[in-house]
Amino acid sequence: MKQVVQNYKSGELALLDVPEPGCKPGGVLVRSAFSLISTGTELMKVSEAGMSMLGKARSRPDQVAKVVQSVATNGVPATYRKVMGKLDSYTPLGYSLCGVVEQVGAGIDDVKVGDLVACAGNEHALHAELNWVPKNLYVPVPDGVAPRHAAFGTVGSIALQGVRQGESRLGEVALVIGLGLIGQLVVQLLNASGVRVVGVDPDPSRCELAERLGAAACGDPGSASVESAVAELTGGMGVDQVYLAAGGSSNQPVELAARLCRDRGRVIDIGKCRLDLPWNAYYEKELDVRFSRSYGPGRYDPEYELQGRDYPIGYVRWTERRNLACFLDLIARGGVDVEPLVSHVAGFEDAVETYRRLEEGELKAVAVLFRYAPGEDAASVEAPEVTVPRVPEVARPSGRTAPARRSGPVRLAFVGAGNYASSMLLPHLTGRDGVELSTVVTTTALSAANARRKFGFGKATTDLDAVLGDPAVDAVFVVTRHSSHAELTRRALLAGKAVFVEKPLALTEEELASVLAAVEESGNDRIQVGFNRRFAPLLGEARELFGARTGPASLRYLVNAGRLDHGSWYLRQDTEGSRFAGEGGHFVDTASWLLDADPVSVYATAPAGNEDLQIVLGYPDGSTATISYVTSGPASFPKETLDLIADGKVLRLDDFTRASVYDGRRRQWVGSRLPKARDKGQNAELAAFVKAVRTGGPMPVPLESLAATTTATLAVRTALASGVPVTLAGAR
Repeated sequence: MKQVVQNYKSGELALLDVPEPGCKPGGVLVRSAFSLISTGTELMKVSEAGMSMLGKARSRPDQVAKVVQSVATNGVPATYRKVMGKLDSYTPLGYSLCGVVEQVGAGIDDVKVGDLVACAGNEHALHAELNWVPKNLYVPVPDGVAPRHAAFGTVGSIALQGVRQGESRLGEVALVIGLGLIGQLVVQLLNASGVRVVGVDPDPSRCELAERLGAAACGDPGSASVESAVAELTGGMGVDQVYLAAGGSSNQPVELAARLCRDRGRVIDIGKCRLDLPWNAYYEKELDVRFSRSYGPGRYDPEYELQGRDYPIGYVRWTERRNLACFLDLIARGGVDVEPLVSHVAGFEDAVETYRRLEEGELKAVAVLFRYAPGEDAASVEAPEVTVPRVPEVARPSGRTAPARRSGPVRLAFVGAGNYASSMLLPHLTGRDGVELSTVVTTTALSAANARRKFGFGKATTDLDAVLGDPAVDAVFVVTRHSSHAELTRRALLAGKAVFVEKPLALTEEELASVLAAVEESGNDRIQVGFNRRFAPLLGEARELFGARTGPASLRYLVNAGRLDHGSWYLRQDTEGSRFAGEGGHFVDTASWLLDADPVSVYATAPAGNEDLQIVLGYPDGSTATISYVTSGPASFPKETLDLIADGKVLRLDDFTRASVYDGRRRQWVGSRLPKARDKGQNAELAAFVKAVRTGGPMPVPLESLAATTTATLAVRTALASGVPVTLAGAR
């Protein structure tokens, strides 16, 4: 299918061929009829992409701060790959459309195939021929509403939420600064609410349009006519509320708002304009400054938007979805007329040229629509015929068989191509001799297309079953969110594939048991978990320099994990498990590798009201490993430091940049005492995995060790709950 995309690094716009999205549970697959260009938000994004790197940095200081922090934590090379990977990727455009339901996912009962729906969301209502849209981001279109008008639903919801934040009352007077698409809709919504409106915009044609749509008077922000109209309508007291629907770097809108607003009036920011509030003016009038967050309550809440968890109407009357339905109802009843706002309708095949004309000012427009079906009119859309693809059968080998040596390249498929896969794994595989990147599978069409373009995959798809049933694929990489690892690994093993699964292997004992049962059922034990630190060259050299030990060892591992950003999916413990369950296996595996044994006991404690963990692992020979996993440490301190003490010697590792060994007489540096580039072993780990698949030799880490590490990591939760050490079942 076709989708409009932009490369944020180069600014390139393209109408790209991408795989069709699958229909997941909790949502519907929608074939687009019309989608709306947000001439404010989208053109600002297009403009930013055309800036120099310095200009991009200046426009997004929040992202610059994240880059600086990443350098301190991960080093320059890894941060560079991560940042360039994000910049040099196609990103989607669009967030407001109308289309026809083509397929209904499990759990959806409010629409059926063929229904017309309006859709919202900058990840789901994209300028694309097909979109998967979760339940709370679509609504059925009322009878009599044309598809091209229903495509305004999301932008209308933004305007509606702004008006709700203003708490407008019958008989009040409002000032709307900025008469672009949002401003024109705000004018109509206020007028429908019994509020008299004065509009402000430097474009005379937009002022004229707003007056035709109900504004009492409109004018240039610098003209005396605006102040005269406000004085006449309010008896000289000033407007009750001001809506900032303008963009740009000028501070004129907030200054004008203070001048024309009444004492204790309300100023509502809907757009993205400069907000250097003149303190005296706002203080003396005690103005109430409010922000309107997008489409309404639910925005930026993944449980609402992605998992379909609605807010009780008794507590949250107007949510994203209810605002969307309300706006369409206003169109149906004639309370809002969007047809006069339509400046241009372009065929979807002309999308790139349309953006160019808008950006260069050749096309002057308030609202521009993309039409997807040639000859499609404003009144009706015929539902397309729906074909349900056949799921191929997956062969399951029986009996344990020796893997064969490959004569040709090892053909790899990636399930997931997110930030970690794109920055830490795929760069080490691209161009590697004896490796062919066969297929990439993602849940979103654009991420698959990005991975195919950047890393040279032969195919990109959203169909996992097609990959598992493909005899040409030798190994499958599972690099998805934690909650899916065990099930995807189980299915790949049963399909006879070698599997590289990024940590964790499982989030529960039941999930681990299901993976081991798949090994037993299929006879396929070709599995590697992404415990890369044991492959780090610096740590390997330090271990060799330390030498064999004769007595028990004491190991101390400090992990300065740091705090996660609000909204990180790592924090979704109900679906993704605890943070330590997700990444703690790294540190357990490293300790066990250094001690050359699997743990036999686990004890854990945590301070009250604190996420920091203290974990003590016991080993068969009496050795212990203490892992201090802390989130409260300063970001400037190294992320990982490790000390191994035994037989009068100490191995010291400083964040994978320096390592040394004390032998009681002198300190020996590994290589040099100067810090090295941080290498946590991903490249060596991948080389070992590919070699095992190609030659049929043993996997880099025995399955028994992978299972023991996973068991010990999961036992931390039990130890925390019980307050006593946990003896691991089957410990050797």
